[in-house]
Amino acid sequence: MGKYRIEIRQSVLKDLAGIPQKDFRRMMSSIKSLATNPRPAQCRKLSADDKYRLRVGVYRILYSIEDEELIVYVVKVAHRKDIYKKRP
Repeated sequence: MGKYRIEIRQSVLKDLAGIPQKDFRRMMSSIKSLATNPRPAQCRKLSADDKYRLRVGVYRILYSIEDEELIVYVVKVAHRKDIYKKRP
C-alpha cells in the first residue's frame, strides 16, 4: 500500500483555527497519520455517506478516501455536538 496524499478543504482550515492549541496538535497528528493508514482501527464508516469518522478527544474528523488515486479528503472538523449538523 502506498502513501496517501492528504487534501484539506478550505472550510476545514477555518474550523481548525477555532480549536484550542493542545487539541489542534492532536488533530493535525491524527490527520497526518491518515496518509499511512487511512482506515485506522478507531475510525468508523458512516452509514449515510461514503465517509469515515475519526475521534480525537471531543472533536471529530470526517473524511473520504479515494483508493484509486491514493488521496484522503478531509471534509469537516468540529466538536462532536456540531459535526453532523448541516451548514446553512
